[in-house]
Amino acid sequence: MSFEAFNSREAVLAAIKEWDELGADQFLERYGFRPARAYLLHHNGGTYASKAIVGVAHQFQFPREGPLSPTDFTGGKNGAAKKLEQLGFRVTFQPQ
Repeated sequence: MSFEAFNSREAVLAAIKEWDELGADQFLERYGFRPARAYLLHHNGGTYASKAIVGVAHQFQFPREGPLSPTDFTGGKNGAAKKLEQLGFRVTFQPQ
């Protein structure tokens, strides 16, 4: 499957849960993502790297395909941030 096919709010929630369990540094390292540069996902008082969450959430929706790598899709306003907003999540733009 591809980034375009991803559309699961439940998968995003599963990725957020894993982030919370592992901690940001271990989560990012495990999946090869960097900290967010501009687009942050906000959920239940937590802040998350939007692109990393979507990349990892992909494996929860499509277990056979696994997570997306950082090079498989974009994280900006037309990429991961847009997907998350379409799924009802709040994403903010905070350039560094």
